[in-house]
Amino acid sequence: MGRKPIPDKLKLVKGTARADRMNPEAPAANPGVANAPEWLSDRASELFAQLSATLLGMGIASPDDQAALAMLASRLEEVELMTAVIEDGGRVYEQKDEEGNVRMIRARPEVGMRNEAMRHAQSLLAEFGLTPAARSKVSAGKPADENPFKALG
Repeated sequence: MGRKPIPDKLKLVKGTARADRMNPEAPAANPGVANAPEWLSDRASELFAQLSATLLGMGIASPDDQAALAMLASRLEEVELMTAVIEDGGRVYEQKDEEGNVRMIRARPEVGMRNEAMRHAQSLLAEFGLTPAARSKVSAGKPADENPFKALG
């Protein structure tokens, strides 16, 4: 399995676009903000709105990304929920035998669940360019200033 293909728009922003590696037939994402699907919980809907606002501010918001944004919001909520359970109950629990003697100390399942949710959320954050490393690979592009050499021409 090789690297994931990079969208043409991202190649242009990064300055790595080459005609032989571009796909002129690639569909363009529709501009605008996605609406949170109804199946999201209240907290996940709040996270969805925050993420949508961030993407809008970055100039890359699209309603076409609703499903991926919903997954991201849901996974971020899961991180919060599992963290609350871990804070209340600790990272481990004691398994006791019939007499009440500590037989074994085990890792709480929520620790693994949170770790998996964090890995998935981090991957989705990177897909949207919402991590420092992902942002450092692109340039948002600034409006062109007046050409200082215009008067010379």
